[in-house]
Amino acid sequence: MQAGQMIEVNITDVNYMGKGVAKINDFVVFVDDTITGDTALIKIKEVKRNYAIGELIEILDESEFRISPPCNYFNRCGGCQLMNMSYDQQLVFKKNRVINELKRASVNIDNITINDTLGMKNPMRYRNKTTFSVSTKNKKKEIIIGPYEQGTYNTVNITECMLQSETGDKAIILFKNLMIKYNLQAYNKTTHKGTVKNLIIRNNKQNELMLIIVTAKESIPNLKKIVDELTNSMGEIKTVVQNINPLNTNVIIGKRNIILYGNGTIEDTIDDLIFTISPETFFQINSIQTEKLYKAAIEYANLNKNDICFDLYCGIGTISLLAAKYAKKVYGVEIVEQSIINARNNAKLNNIDNIEFYSGKTEVILPLLYEQNISADVIILDPPRKGCEQEVLDTIINLSPKKIVYVSCNPQTLARDIKILEIAGYKPEKVQPVDQFPWTLHTEVVVLLRRQNY
Repeated sequence: MQAGQMIEVNITDVNYMGKGVAKINDFVVFVDDTITGDTALIKIKEVKRNYAIGELIEILDESEFRISPPCNYFNRCGGCQLMNMSYDQQLVFKKNRVINELKRASVNIDNITINDTLGMKNPMRYRNKTTFSVSTKNKKKEIIIGPYEQGTYNTVNITECMLQSETGDKAIILFKNLMIKYNLQAYNKTTHKGTVKNLIIRNNKQNELMLIIVTAKESIPNLKKIVDELTNSMGEIKTVVQNINPLNTNVIIGKRNIILYGNGTIEDTIDDLIFTISPETFFQINSIQTEKLYKAAIEYANLNKNDICFDLYCGIGTISLLAAKYAKKVYGVEIVEQSIINARNNAKLNNIDNIEFYSGKTEVILPLLYEQNISADVIILDPPRKGCEQEVLDTIINLSPKKIVYVSCNPQTLARDIKILEIAGYKPEKVQPVDQFPWTLHTEVVVLLRRQNY
């Protein structure tokens, strides 16, 4: 096989990066813009030691799973990667990805129940948070707002996003028009001039909005007029926050917020519980699927009134408060201090008193609880994409809970951590993939592990 060679291939799978997978004499070739079942003519771009990269020239025979992308921006926007694949097949792809990652990490999947991916009846308009770049194009410096192009930091100018609410679409257009009206400049990463970097929209089930305007500096001419027109034009906007981020990095949110309108928060519900959401706090992106995800986690935990439960990486206390309804006591740990403030307020708001929250790094707080002889019957953990720190896993093993319920947004680090726990005597029993992010490569997973001598 050589670079420049033209080959006809059959795409047999899609990898975790969304690239089609073909095999030529058992040698793997990755091809963009293809899905399982496609027959394609490709041109070999690069040949590595263990694989090659092919460029799609033409789809010769379309897969039965291929569909026409429902979004006009699919070929440019980096937000979705699977809009050319039928939704049912996306659910199959996500289950297979979980299985493949477990196998790759050498987890023994014999006698594990791996359920089909829980999907959505209507996989559109599901996001309760969207983050858009604010930029300019051409010499006229026309304001554009939208997501980044796939693999770049170039902004795609959009008028709607099929994953966010229609009210969110309306807010983008309104804010763009007000920027133009009041000559509010977008920030330029090259020249470091301009003001507005990003627009973040959060909404709840009642379709009430929080707008977060991320700026490079605090002082903005006509800001009060802009906020007045925003809130007068759209009653759905309940609060507006200015987030100040002077750093010229890829980190979107800065450390300081100024409340411009409302009280700086909105409320949302999971099950029958109410949660307060601040600009920087973590709350699952898909409210409908979150209830399915957390229901699975609580079912796997199977708590009773004698159980002590730890909820690690607890955020604003979503799982903690759900678990507290069934357990004797819950301890929640989270690094973001504002999230812990919200979590404590959420406990009061829902009249739940059998719970304690700790602010700090999980790898620091958990050993301290262990040193204080606070034991756990069940540990629920929902770490960030990087998975658990080794210190956290070591302490969990020392605590020796009866059950561990691992909630993950990254099957790769999930599998890595499960293997460590498996070696330490915890057998994975049940796996439930949940489609939190339709049309994307991402999947959420809940896994039940049980101590083998329990």
